[in-house]
Amino acid sequence: MSATRSGSEPSAALLTAASLASQAAGQGTAMHAFCTQLYPMLRSITGQGVRDTLAAIGHHIPLTVTEVPTGTKIFDWEVPQEWVVRAAWIKGPDGRKVVDIADHNLHLVNYSAPFRGTLTLDELRPHLFSLPDRPDWIPYRTQYFKRDWGFCLTDRQLQALEPGSYEVCVDTDLVQGSMTFGECILPGDSTEEVLVSTHVCHPSLANDNLSGIATATWLAKTLAALPRRRYTYRFIFIPATIGAICWLSQRQDVTQRVAHGVVISGVGDGGQYHYKRSRRGNADIDRIMALMLAESGEAHEQIPFFPYGYDERQFCSPGFNLPMGCFSRSTYGSYPQYHTSADNLDFIRPEHLERSLQLLLTAFGMVERNGTYLNLSPFGEPQLGRRGLYSLIGGHNEGQKLQLALLWVLNQSDGTNSLLDITEKADLPFGLIHQAAEALLNCGLLGEGRTPV
Repeated sequence: MSATRSGSEPSAALLTAASLASQAAGQGTAMHAFCTQLYPMLRSITGQGVRDTLAAIGHHIPLTVTEVPTGTKIFDWEVPQEWVVRAAWIKGPDGRKVVDIADHNLHLVNYSAPFRGTLTLDELRPHLFSLPDRPDWIPYRTQYFKRDWGFCLTDRQLQALEPGSYEVCVDTDLVQGSMTFGECILPGDSTEEVLVSTHVCHPSLANDNLSGIATATWLAKTLAALPRRRYTYRFIFIPATIGAICWLSQRQDVTQRVAHGVVISGVGDGGQYHYKRSRRGNADIDRIMALMLAESGEAHEQIPFFPYGYDERQFCSPGFNLPMGCFSRSTYGSYPQYHTSADNLDFIRPEHLERSLQLLLTAFGMVERNGTYLNLSPFGEPQLGRRGLYSLIGGHNEGQKLQLALLWVLNQSDGTNSLLDITEKADLPFGLIHQAAEALLNCGLLGEGRTPV
């Protein structure tokens, strides 16, 4: 695709990074409300909770839902049986329920197999999980590939259990069903894609799950409203790990078109920002995210790729090696609330969600505007004054910066350097380099180049 507009098509159809980011203003409250709507749903790697979550997302953005049947081979894995939950509780010696999934989704170990029986406290204890150092929090535990059952409870609840007989009900099933994922595809001028992924498998965890879902949904909603997009955007809402492997196995043709990608998770808390680079280490998306964070003024840290964490490790596995990093505030496992009941709706804040949306929109604005151009008057510096370019220059300091940006763009636009390349070389803001390029395009000093990948 051309890096410049064709004919008289208005450049404004592709928004600047700053103007795109401004559309995040005031969205935090709605995003938090969406998290509140999703919080009670009992999600896992399969099952109705995922479908209900995707249905809620589909009220905001166009979403296609895919079901992959149990037993389907997905590389070295296969789609597991679907988990069905009807009830789960423990009754104490006095006949009262001491633990009940109806009180909190985290009370049942995720993917617990069915069980009914009466046990002594000593027999029951190996199936109970708590956090002694956080006595009022419920841990989140899973056992996807081990056919067993268990309950999570606060340590205060555990310590209060008295000797005697306990009636246990785990009314669940593992059945021939499917694994479910959702996709929102926003066509652009190019068939090359920007891939955005977030996981949808955690029950009642606000930061490590719902913040990513809400942010990805609002990103898609904002981009869907644009009159024009350079790239095609594909948002995928998938179960973690095995869901990413499942999506990759089902969409191998799509992976050939991925030019940029970001995994979003944990963006609703108050921690500093983190960006984990792709396996490639210096993909354009890695450079854009680094530049965006540097220009944001936010405290942040860049992390080199390592093969653990969220689904970036699946997208960056050597067979695919996609240009995908991971964007978060506090990283997984780095805050005490992680994978506990304390990761609740009070832990995430509307202003944090909104700021994360704003930063990602800024980055995507850079992705959209990162064209490569050709200087059409390359023999010496062209005369800028007679083309009215000095009229763009205001005060002394800012005027000098814009003049310098104009000269940088002219000098580097030989058909090989993108605006990102020029920004890094010039040590000037991306928005200023883009402003200079637009001015030079409008007066005919720049011509068609290519779109960097």
